[in-house]
Amino acid sequence: MGTALVYHEDMTATRDLWTELFCEIERPERLTAALDRLRQRGLEQRCLRLSAREASKAELGLVHSPEYVSLVRKTQVLGEEELQALSGQFDAIYFHPSTFHCARLAAGAGLQLVDAVLTGAVQNGLALVRPPGHHSQRAAANGFCVFNNVAIAAAHAKQKHGLHRILIVDWDVHHGQGIQYLFEDDPSVLYFSWHRYEHGRFWPFLRESDADAVGRGQGLGFTVNLPWNQVGMGNADYVAAFLHLLLPLAFEFDPELVLVSAGFDSAIGDPEGQMQATPECFAHLTHLLQVLAGGRVCAMLEGGYHLESLAESVCMTVQTLLGDPAPPLSGLMVPCQSALESIQSARAAQAPYWKSLQLQDVTPVPTSPSTHSPEGRPPPLLPGGPMCKAAAPAPAPSSLLDQPCLCPAPSVRTTVALTAPDITLVLPPDVIQQEGSALREETEAWARPHESLAREEALTALGKLLYLLDGMLDGQVNSGIAATPASAAAATLDVAIQRGLSHGAQRLLCVALGQLDRPPDLAHDGRTLWLNIGGKEAAALSMFHVSTPLPVMTGGFLSCILGLVLPLAYGFQPDLVLVALGPGHGLQGPHAALLAAMLRGLAGGRVLALLEEDSTPQLAGILARVLRGEAPPSLGPSSVASPEDVQALMYLRGQLEPQWKMLQCRPHLVA
Repeated sequence: MGTALVYHEDMTATRDLWTELFCEIERPERLTAALDRLRQRGLEQRCLRLSAREASKAELGLVHSPEYVSLVRKTQVLGEEELQALSGQFDAIYFHPSTFHCARLAAGAGLQLVDAVLTGAVQNGLALVRPPGHHSQRAAANGFCVFNNVAIAAAHAKQKHGLHRILIVDWDVHHGQGIQYLFEDDPSVLYFSWHRYEHGRFWPFLRESDADAVGRGQGLGFTVNLPWNQVGMGNADYVAAFLHLLLPLAFEFDPELVLVSAGFDSAIGDPEGQMQATPECFAHLTHLLQVLAGGRVCAMLEGGYHLESLAESVCMTVQTLLGDPAPPLSGLMVPCQSALESIQSARAAQAPYWKSLQLQDVTPVPTSPSTHSPEGRPPPLLPGGPMCKAAAPAPAPSSLLDQPCLCPAPSVRTTVALTAPDITLVLPPDVIQQEGSALREETEAWARPHESLAREEALTALGKLLYLLDGMLDGQVNSGIAATPASAAAATLDVAIQRGLSHGAQRLLCVALGQLDRPPDLAHDGRTLWLNIGGKEAAALSMFHVSTPLPVMTGGFLSCILGLVLPLAYGFQPDLVLVALGPGHGLQGPHAALLAAMLRGLAGGRVLALLEEDSTPQLAGILARVLRGEAPPSLGPSSVASPEDVQALMYLRGQLEPQWKMLQCRPHLVA
């Protein structure tokens, strides 16, 4: 259905008139830099452009008091001295004669975006707005924020569209206390915020920004705070927070809409955040959110004050919303100890309210003394992972931002190589070409060691798979689906692995479901990570050979993906992913779609799904759609994982954590 981009040039009008040092970073160039970069990348042209409208008095009144709205309206006629005096009554705020108009446009842009998504005009979108909103409270401006754009959008979605479950994800580096205050007793809104906290020593200096602030009244458990107690958090820390904290709760909550307070001061180079996450990371965060709520994701700009970092991060978010594969992440995927400490504290605080956490080990850990470094001195390195920086100047981002890893989408996004003609009718445009004699000879050579590939139908299917795989490795095709006779599934998968490794793939992840064993002649050189879901028992035969039974409940399946498959995949960082649904795989279509959709975030989206020829057309169709970038169907409210599933997961995590650090969700304590 497309992606909306909501913007209005009038939102560049408001600015700081008296050059307060703490306010001058919130300047009009934030919008123009982001929009210019979107145009340079050709991304704006691919979006449905919507011009922002002003929010009405009634719409602002969904979260703000009439007296406060009237106060802001009066700023239109105040002189500079009066504006400065009024600004001084609030924390980190400047008013300008155009502030009221700009702030109404910012709130209205969010409303337009939500309406477009919830009426089906678009699938998702970004509102490029200023002033930001997440600090604004019912009767007070705060932290550059005048009207609470995301909160107004959430209240509007509830009132006008009748929504009952809205997830708000705030990845700005500052705590969005305004959103928290407005919804802390409301169980229909799940609010997640990570933020620079430093044990309360970073703005806004609030006790209620800590992990144990979980809401109140009926909203207990629906406020999730993840405080970063050191700067320098990077890609691994952000992804770990999503996998081990946010997503388990989000799947259990089963939102109807995802709103993102998209502040990019949490990206590398920003003077406010002093974090290390690269712009590509926001592509991955966006991708992980798109598997929720049927892909209905509305992002609204909050902070972000390093123009280059902001512009690149906005581009990464928009290209992912458009369905393009996320670029590979740079750097070692090892969460730091301070991040793990914060994640575990938040999990422990939330465990009483969420079934998805209750059967896991969420015992709170005592804060390591080394993280309370006096006088801001950097703490010593702890074993088991790098320690985030305690205090450091904002890093120079030029080396990471001068050549961003924007991946141009191949002209063919998903290729289908299936034999049943009725299947191809329900799929997007495909590329199926006749194999030439050279390919036929090569196919026969690959098939020769395998008796099960001697039959003509197996040989034909193998030829199509090899043709498809070559197109993926050459960059002509992004992803694909191929079929094989059930009797030849294991041999075909073996050939696909060998072909991939010999034709350019450096690291290959194979997720095999059902009765498929690791090929015996596969080299143990660390280039292949074999993960079998459907094995007889949980076993880690090596760090590159893992087997687990297929979970019997949806909750167990989600825990397996979030707690095992994706942490291993992100730690391995493959450049090719094979998903094989073999004999007796037992996976329903929606579950298979979710697995494929989430694995699409790896390897630049290069995912090849291998099915049995007697698979239903519906299964092939749903896989093709998610590999093209569409959202998987909702699994509905997740059931609790069975004790057996939890036991298998915890056993494997315990066996593999020393080698695969992304599996960790609690720090290693030093004696």
